[in-house]
Amino acid sequence: MAQAKIHAKLNESACSKFSRTLSMADRSGRLLESLDQLEMRVEALRDAASAMEQERESILEMIQSVQNSQEMRNICPGEREELNLTANRLMGRTLSVEISIGTIRNPQQEEALQKATSIIDEIVKKLLSDMEGARQQLLALHAACVTEAPPVPIDQKFQAIVISCALEDQKKIKRRLETLVRNTENAEKNIKIMDHQKLEDTKRNAMKREHHVTFNSTQ
Repeated sequence: MAQAKIHAKLNESACSKFSRTLSMADRSGRLLESLDQLEMRVEALRDAASAMEQERESILEMIQSVQNSQEMRNICPGEREELNLTANRLMGRTLSVEISIGTIRNPQQEEALQKATSIIDEIVKKLLSDMEGARQQLLALHAACVTEAPPVPIDQKFQAIVISCALEDQKKIKRRLETLVRNTENAEKNIKIMDHQKLEDTKRNAMKREHHVTFNSTQ
């Protein structure tokens, strides 16, 4: 009789344990599903913030492009001053929007990012003294960040550094180089336009002087 009670108790305990295990597994599954859904929302949030960050950079670049455009140089000083005031106001409002997306990095990735940033910063310093040479260097750096075969030589050393960076940092480095290359190309175009206008003005002035001399000689 006593043994029967013991066996019954053990069976009851086993059944109870089995039920709890199923319940815990079910609960764990629901929690895991909730976390999976939250992870998707977190990634969507980061993507949205990244898109806003890129839009901010694009707006700033466009404002600077308007300020440095040839059209801005061709208008009278009064109108140019008024437009610059508007552009500066828009610049200030855009800069007031602060977007921060943290990136988790290990020590090696942190070091790689610092090296990549330092290399780009050094080339940017050369833009004023040697724009064409600096632009070619930027193109070589950008070529190191793209997957398709680029039409320019690749900076192999820089490529190795970028590969060691965190994935999000790789995207930011590539985006920064694209912006710098685009800005240098626009700057070169503006310089060529200014040089062409200067040449045309010189020709016109020479023709005016020649006409003035010819007119005087006929009097």
